[in-house]
Order: sequence, then structure tokens, then C-alpha cells
Amino acid sequence: MNTLETVQPDLDDIEFENAQRGFIGTIPDAEILDSKGRPVWSLKDYAFLDDIEPAPTVHPNLWRQARLNMHHGLFKVTERIYQVRGFDVANVSFIEGHTGVIVIDPLTVAETAAAAIALYRKHRGDRPVTALIYTHSHADHYGGARGALDEADAHARNVPIIAPRGFMWHTVSENVIAGNAMMRRGMFQSGLSLPKHVCGQVDCGIGKAIPMGTGTLIAPTMTIENEVETHVIDGVKIIFHLALESEAPSEMFMHFPELRALNTAEIGVQTMHNLCPLRGAEVRDPRQWSRYLNEALDRYAPTADVVFAQHNWPTWGNERIRTYLRQQRDLYKYLHDQTVRLMNHGLTGVEIAEVLALPESLAKTWANRGFYGTISHNVRAIVQKYLGWYDGNPSHLNLLPPELAGPRYIAYMGGAQAVLEKAQADFSRGEYRWVAEVTNHLVFADPANQAARKLCADALEQLGFAAESSTWRNAYLLGAQELRKGAPKLRRRSVSRDLVSVLPVELLLDYLAVRLDGEKAQGEEMEIEWSNPQAGECWAMRLENCAMTWLPGAARGTPDARVAFTRAGLAGLQMGAGTLAETFAELVEKGAIAVEGKLSAVLRLLDMLDDFNPMFNVVEP
Repeated sequence: MNTLETVQPDLDDIEFENAQRGFIGTIPDAEILDSKGRPVWSLKDYAFLDDIEPAPTVHPNLWRQARLNMHHGLFKVTERIYQVRGFDVANVSFIEGHTGVIVIDPLTVAETAAAAIALYRKHRGDRPVTALIYTHSHADHYGGARGALDEADAHARNVPIIAPRGFMWHTVSENVIAGNAMMRRGMFQSGLSLPKHVCGQVDCGIGKAIPMGTGTLIAPTMTIENEVETHVIDGVKIIFHLALESEAPSEMFMHFPELRALNTAEIGVQTMHNLCPLRGAEVRDPRQWSRYLNEALDRYAPTADVVFAQHNWPTWGNERIRTYLRQQRDLYKYLHDQTVRLMNHGLTGVEIAEVLALPESLAKTWANRGFYGTISHNVRAIVQKYLGWYDGNPSHLNLLPPELAGPRYIAYMGGAQAVLEKAQADFSRGEYRWVAEVTNHLVFADPANQAARKLCADALEQLGFAAESSTWRNAYLLGAQELRKGAPKLRRRSVSRDLVSVLPVELLLDYLAVRLDGEKAQGEEMEIEWSNPQAGECWAMRLENCAMTWLPGAARGTPDARVAFTRAGLAGLQMGAGTLAETFAELVEKGAIAVEGKLSAVLRLLDMLDDFNPMFNVVEP
């Protein structure tokens, strides 16, 4: 099994030198507090990683990666280029221009971004931000925007905020439509509620953990539309190269020819990446991903002395840069081509994942190891991209859900006690994958069976201890923890106020539609016109046949109601403390939303919308 391999790459191990090269200064334990003194980020609990010798409960390769990701503070990458690393799961990069500093990717939350820029200014002077660049549409690369830059000041000084084509749409669509499910699944990917411990969360592969602060966003003022564009920003020549549909649907990397530096954003980091993360996302295209790396190698590597990214640490030296880019390029191309080859021989995703391994030339390269993505789930993502969920076997075409299948499996196996006895014997033989699978059936058949929960948790824990991938380790260990203690009682919003405030109304209507409870909508018909007078925009929404649809423009006839809103009203509707209907009524009273016609029709519609539980069960019914 890929995650249980203990291959030790045989390249000369220069990465510990690279991870601390150019170090200037930091703050104790990289500890960052919010305005109320609550911890947003700290590396204090990772002190156990000071030991060079791996703990027996952590894969030795993952232990090494976790120690490398412990380096934190301000680092000089090359002349006029600096990074703050270890203050967040991502890096923030600073490019010194003629009059100030260009900030690339202001981290996940405002608090970590503010701490990072304060550290930069402490050592490099109080330079104003002269540009803000988002490399792609993932929250750990834009969420700290307001910690790095004051929006009013930015507008007053005409500070460009630059992003790749499609950034705003993909930023909000990926985090809103399926945001609730992705947030819950993301807890397993990052080990969010696990303790930092040798038996708990040790790393995220691309960084340490996810900070718990204030997510923000300042909308871009400039987008890179063409595949390659060259701009001079604050006296710095930057070649922007779009990498759409790679690691993110909206992404770009950059070359700084005068500084002989290449920034690969997140298409080239110090680990195998995800083609579909465990939290869920649209499947990424490994062919395109490989092509972009090939273009970077061909166009920019010849004039680069350093390649740095928005995760992990840089690589220096032209020869090493070329080797690194070639190996990353070939990693994604090999995964794609060999998966499709075996797929065309009739193998399913599960079968390919069991047999496919990297060639030795790639497997023995540290940056190609599966600390974040894995061969196994990347293979399945590729199969999903081409063939979808169905593996072609009619027996699998309409499987029973776990709640119905579990009791039948257990009955066929001779009952709960017989299953437990056999599973315990298999556990003693180290057959943890099978034990986890079979006891999962027992947990779904009888979630109150404590012996089943314990044995399933024990098996998941052993799989976690053996996993090279941080994401697999986190998922296994959080699954074990929730079987033992239950899911934590948390209420976390899946989207921030800033994200809601820039939400395209079309997407808001789509989001309302996926929240419609079809049973409650039986027999209901109505038409509501939604408008934003400030923008001169209008949408006609119709509910019939338990489906909500919309068209741009005014309603053709007389709608049941016309709803006019401001951006503040729109944000308030989504962020209110009560139900949508209660919040809507309050906003109408305050004048943030105006209604002509039947207010009762709008409130009736909002009462038909589902409210998602952010902590739904995963490892039990």
C-alpha cells in the first residue's frame, strides 16, 4: 500500500539547509493572538518535533517533513525578495519595489497576515504596500488581505490588487455552493480538532496547520486575462503566466527576470500535491498541470537562480531548479498517463491505486513523496475525471447505503460478536485496513456498540500512525477520535462576511436553490424579482415543481414580490444570527432590503430553505 512505504529518498539531503537559508528573525513560537488575546496561531505545541529521531507513531518521512515545516520567521530568498514562513499554512512573499513592497498571497486570516507584515517591516523598514497579488483562488492565499492592506488606503493610493482570470467567481463558488460539506470534510484533511501530539496532528504536508482567525477578502482591481502578460509593478518587471485548471481553477505563476527568480505559486511545492483533495473539489487536470511546469522549465528556468512557492521552502541553484521542475512535471504526467493506460486495460480506480507505484527516479525524490497528496487518491481522482463514479461493474451500480448495508453484512458474517472476534484476530495480525472496513459495517449497523467503535478506532489509529501522507494521517486519527468521543460541538461558518459581500447574485440564487427543501416546496409556486439598484441589475426567480430557477432581467409579468437590496443587505442576510426568514424581516425593518408586493411570499420561500449542520456525522450514521 502506498501510504505504508518507508522508502528513503537517496538524494543528498540539502532541504534542512534550504528551509533555514536566509533566516533574519521571528517571534517566539510564531505565536499570534487576536484582538481579544485568543490564540490564532502557535507552534508551541509542536515542540515534540525538536527530536531528530522520529516517534514510533509517525511515519519517518512525514516526521522529516513536519520538522522542515517548523522553520518560521522572515527569510531572505534573494535580493529584494523575502518570505514569511511558518506563520500560517501558507507563505506570504514580499517583493521590494522602487517605492514600497509588493505582497504576494496575504495568508489565510487577517491576524497572521498582520503579524507577518509587521515582522517584515521590523527588519526591512516601514515600506507601504504598493501592490497585492493573489496567485490563486484558495482561501489560504487571500484570506488575510485586510491584515496586509487597508482597503480605503489602497483605493486612495490606487494600489493594484492583481489576480488571475476567473479569480472572483471561483473564489466564491468553491467556498459557497458546497461550502458546508467541504468545511466538515476539511476538518479531517487538516486534523483541525486533533491535539498537536506524536499521536495526533503533526503537519499538513504543505505547512503546519490551519489558523483560527478572521477570513477576509479585498476584491481585485486588475486581472491577468491572457496566458502570458508582462507588467511593471512599482518598478519590478513581472511576467504573469496563467495556470488555469491546475492546482486551482484560477491560478497563475510568476517570473521576475531582473531578479532571476521564479515563483511557482502552488503548482510546484515540496510534496506531491492533490488532484482532488480529501475535503472535496473539482478534479484538477494533471495533464495541464504538467504542461504548465514544462512551460516554466522551458521559458523561465534558464534565467532563474531560485524557485520559491507559496508553501514550503525555496530551491536554489540553476541545476537544482531544472531538476526539481523536471521531476515535478514528470510526477503529474506519469500519474496521468499510467492511470489512463491501466484504466484502458479495464482496471478500476481502486485496482489501479493498489498497483501503481512511481518509478524509482521519481519516488526517491523528497518533493515527489506523498506528504499531502497520495498516489492512491490522485489515481482515483484521474479515473473520476474521465469516467465518473461508476466503476463499470453492475453489482456496484446501485449499492445500499452504509446504514442499510451494515446490518446485512453483520448478519451474513454471523452476528456482531462473531465479527468482533474475527476482527480482533485480524487486528492482532496487523490487518488494519480490513479491520477498519469490516468494523465500519458494524458501527453503521449498531453505532451504540462500544466494542465495535473501539476496535474500528484502534484500526484507524494504526493506519494513521503508518501513513506518510499528512492528510491521510489526519483523516484516520480524527476518525478514530470521533469514534471514541463523538463529533465536537462546533459552529463554524463556511464563508466569511467579505466573501459574502462580493458574492455574485447569480451564485447567491444558486446557493438558495441548493438549500431548498424539496418536500417543503411541494405544491408551491411563486415568482420573485431580485434587484440591485446600485448596480442596475435584476433577476427573475421562479419556484415551481419543487425547483428554483432564475433568468437575468426583470420578471415578464407581475411577480409575487420585488426585492431590492444593497450589498450590505446581501451580506447581512447571509451572516445573520437567526434563520434566513428572521434575518430578512429584520433587514427589511432596517431598510437594508426593500420589498414591493407580498412580503409573506418571500418569507414563505425563505422558510422552505434548509439550514446545514456544519458538524454532520462522518464515521457513524
